[in-house]
Amino acid sequence: MSELYSKEDELAILDMINKWVDNEVAPIAKEYDHADKYPHQLVEQMKELGLFGATIGTEWGGMQLPASIYAKIVIKVASAWMAPGGIFNSHLIQASAIERCGTQEQKQRILPRMATGEVRGGIALTEPNAGSDLQAITTTAVRDGDDYIINGAKTWITNSLNGNSLAVLVKTDNDIQPRHKGTSLFFVETKDENGNVKQGIEIIKMKKLGYKAIDTCEVVFSNFRVPASNLIGGVEGKGFLQAVGGLELGRINVAARGAGIAKGAMELAVRYAQERETFGKPICNHQAIQLKLGEMAAKVEASMLLIEQAAAKYDAEERCDMEAGMAKYFASETGVFCAQEAMRIFGGYSYSVEYDIERFYRDAMLMCIGEGTNEMQRIIISKQLVERYKI
Repeated sequence: MSELYSKEDELAILDMINKWVDNEVAPIAKEYDHADKYPHQLVEQMKELGLFGATIGTEWGGMQLPASIYAKIVIKVASAWMAPGGIFNSHLIQASAIERCGTQEQKQRILPRMATGEVRGGIALTEPNAGSDLQAITTTAVRDGDDYIINGAKTWITNSLNGNSLAVLVKTDNDIQPRHKGTSLFFVETKDENGNVKQGIEIIKMKKLGYKAIDTCEVVFSNFRVPASNLIGGVEGKGFLQAVGGLELGRINVAARGAGIAKGAMELAVRYAQERETFGKPICNHQAIQLKLGEMAAKVEASMLLIEQAAAKYDAEERCDMEAGMAKYFASETGVFCAQEAMRIFGGYSYSVEYDIERFYRDAMLMCIGEGTNEMQRIIISKQLVERYKI
């Protein structure tokens, strides 16, 4: 347990989140998902709840929640509707990069505004031809006096349309080896004081199978000027390490969203299995359904324990890329598994948009891809195993 938060504090925070999710998030999920409509009112409520400062340090106005509490919040949100978790998760990854790696001036200038949600955004790493291999990015930033000029395109960027800032990974040196030493990370305010997208930036919303209502976009920079004072850390060549250093928390978050999807799908299936009758009895009394529910329950609990383990190591400031990778891999796959099994339990009704389970099914697969594919997670786990058990 964090020194800042007692068990009683944790229970009070989670009770507040539970009430918010049950009263505000769950009731609008179906409508906003189907309409692909951004939930602006939830953003304002997140500000009031302090979620935009959830993991930001108290010295900057944040809550400084340990990952263990933060993950439980994310699980609860995702158990009702996965998408809103992306609004504050991507934002907090960006804030983490600034808090860990920014200059003192940058922290003082940016973090208090991020903690309140005045400045909201995400992290722009992925490009059309550079996903898992971030060293292959082609977006460039060239020094020009007191500014850098950015050119290039980023894709699959959350919070880019309805947020107002991004941490953008760029190449500042194309010749240096190893390649990652040629990357830098910039804090970019994408909108002016009137909320209009700045000149030199084009933001194009992408249409998606799931994860609807939340903006995911391609962001194109054309001779966009950013002040040199916004180079995170003030030194070129550190961008790759600054960016990936925040991914452990991001992967714990995605694991929690996967576990939330799994838990939500399981709960819907359990409820439906008690209501639906065939051959004169509720289908929960049929062994075929019992086998499904039993496996779902075991995998949900296992996911929770893996997340708890990764969060504990993160909070203790221990290396946890292996544990975060395990949690992300297993919990996201469990989300897909439970959503699929719930679809089978619902039968034909699972294909009706009147039932929430189809949304869980559409949302689940993204968790296996985002924040590093599950194939990459297994490679990370394997390499760490060899390192830890060398002969």
